[in-house]
Amino acid sequence: MNLPFTKMHSLGNDFIVIDIRNANLKKLSMLAKNLCDRRFGIGADQVLLLGDSHKADFKMRIFNADGSEVEMCGNGVRCLGKFIWDQKVKSQKSKVRKNTTQQLSIETLGGIKHLRKIGELIEVDMGEPILDAEKIPVRAELNSKLKIQNSKLIIKYSLQVKDKTFRITCVSMGNPHAVIVVKNVRSVPLSHYGPIIENHRLFPKRTNVEFIQIQNRHNIKMRVWERGAGETMACGTGASASAVASALLGLSDRKVTMHLPGGRLLVNWSKKDNHVYMTGDAVKVFEGVVEI
Repeated sequence: MNLPFTKMHSLGNDFIVIDIRNANLKKLSMLAKNLCDRRFGIGADQVLLLGDSHKADFKMRIFNADGSEVEMCGNGVRCLGKFIWDQKVKSQKSKVRKNTTQQLSIETLGGIKHLRKIGELIEVDMGEPILDAEKIPVRAELNSKLKIQNSKLIIKYSLQVKDKTFRITCVSMGNPHAVIVVKNVRSVPLSHYGPIIENHRLFPKRTNVEFIQIQNRHNIKMRVWERGAGETMACGTGASASAVASALLGLSDRKVTMHLPGGRLLVNWSKKDNHVYMTGDAVKVFEGVVEI
């Protein structure tokens, strides 16, 4: 069959967006793995599947380049929002709202995310950060070994990885993150340590790994190793988790600019409602049809 798709990106974090509401697709994991292959497929970090929702305006499923399905993608949800707005897609089953021209709600495995247009940019309400170890999740049986004041929090926990010890702070933004503060993000051998930390036994669902460099209280540099995708140019949930971790550590204010290899994201961990609001771009690259 011929399957229409749209290639999109945000800060170089790239996606294949497919409307599957009227498509009878099977073996989605294998399909995503094949389509994301940069030599034999279209090439992308993840596949985003647009579906119907009874809880929100639309539903998004996310598959990594390795075929694994994940809970949430901050850059991806903004790209899906732009796709919906550009294509003037109408919600077929949702009873949430009739007018979706300026705001959208998207159901994900990581919860319902709310989007709104801000000029050419898109803001996502990422919800409240999850700091409880068991909900992130981090293996409960290891919690007793964490040398921290609150047994539910993982802040500056010493994680031994082969020849090196990293001080990790863990946050979930609907998906798990381990944030590590370093002096220089460029010098980190990310391709070496990233997959080791991602697959560490501490994380039953694996984890995303962020290395951050504090420039000042309003600016943070970041590199990311995404679970199931490897190093990417940007990660929205990772930027959100890193901003929260930095604020928890007292290294930055709650409103910061995250500087990633692909560009900048604005992150605000609001004191008013404890929600994290992330703002960034979403770009359409091209449309096409792939035979599957």
